[in-house]
Amino acid sequence: MRRLSVLLAALLWLLPATARAAVRHSRAHVSSAASLASSLGQGMRRVGRASGAYVQDLTTGTQLYADRARVGRLPASVEKLYTTSTVLLKFGAAARLSTQLLAAGQLQNGTFAGTLYLRGGGDPTFGSAGFIRTNYGAGASVQQLVANLVAATGIKGFRGTVIADESQLDSLRGTPPYGYRPSIDVEGELSALAFNRGWADAHGNVYFAHPAVEAGQQFVAALKAAGVHVPGTTRIRAGRTPSTATSLATVASPRMATLVDLTNAPSDNFFAETLLKDLGARYGGGGTTAAGAGVVRATIAAQFGLRPQFDDGSGLSRVDHTSPLDIVSLLRQQAGNATFVNSLAVAGRTGTLKDEMRASFAQGRCRGKTGTLIDASNLVGYCRARDGHTLAFAFMMNRIYPGYAHPIQNAMVNAVARYNG
Repeated sequence: MRRLSVLLAALLWLLPATARAAVRHSRAHVSSAASLASSLGQGMRRVGRASGAYVQDLTTGTQLYADRARVGRLPASVEKLYTTSTVLLKFGAAARLSTQLLAAGQLQNGTFAGTLYLRGGGDPTFGSAGFIRTNYGAGASVQQLVANLVAATGIKGFRGTVIADESQLDSLRGTPPYGYRPSIDVEGELSALAFNRGWADAHGNVYFAHPAVEAGQQFVAALKAAGVHVPGTTRIRAGRTPSTATSLATVASPRMATLVDLTNAPSDNFFAETLLKDLGARYGGGGTTAAGAGVVRATIAAQFGLRPQFDDGSGLSRVDHTSPLDIVSLLRQQAGNATFVNSLAVAGRTGTLKDEMRASFAQGRCRGKTGTLIDASNLVGYCRARDGHTLAFAFMMNRIYPGYAHPIQNAMVNAVARYNG
């Protein structure tokens, strides 16, 4: 064998310089790929057979690692990637959602007499300016709606009734795994006219009995704060806006690109579920979770050739299933969509990855989406590898304690970032 090795080495030096360089590059590539596979294999052996993984070099199209990659797993919040991909495809990154104020009555001498209709448009950011500033940085405030009303009409007084209209979406406050009842896990009360997510306290532990009526009450309070005279006996109730009502003012959400950012990076369940119903209202059979899920399934199949089991928008449902191979396929096909890619959390810096992989090679080089349930922990996304290539990865670990899985996933992502093919 020693003589054979010497002979092969001698033959190598007889090759042209370019050929010798190609051979050395090939050897280095094999060595780097083997090292990556070894590192990932160690991690996968620690997490059990209810887990799967897949890694692909998107620059070359080469599969770098696969372990039970075709088996469907609980995606948890990785499910949001299907929801937000569909939102960007159907609405477009520049689209906005509107909360409107309409009227039936007359404005005389600065006083409006009649009925004002506050009609929700399924904007998850709608609320108070302070709440928006603290939680989102951008959004549609009731104060801005009132300012727009005053600027457009010069209103100084109001006598009549306020109707809070949430009819664009259904009035089910929760999602399938909770029997459509309110749940703290959803992180808000689902409504086309939720004010401050329907939170009745600063931490989201208590919800309003009727979020739309609360929005109407907050609108009246904003009118008064703006100097508009409103009697204390003003009636506020839920209802529908008639087709004959006249539009007076509108406040628009941030661009859909921003709403997707606010969904993916922090993994916001309320945003995901509201946007899902918005999809159903605009492109499906109505503003319901089921209709929105149908839009996502059809869009993901038509645009990406993927057919995950899709039951809700956020991934809280245990009916949801998708495979590491499916997720990497989605990531590969979305790699050129800067709005989508930039919505993912950055390792060691932003969102759900802010405190993960700090001071590692992956920090700032990898973007990802986490997904966590009581017995599931997933991490998927992109890395700019040491060799400059873009790698897509999906590490999906089920039947596992998330606290045990996180450091293993972090080490695996760091190995992906260090790949030098």
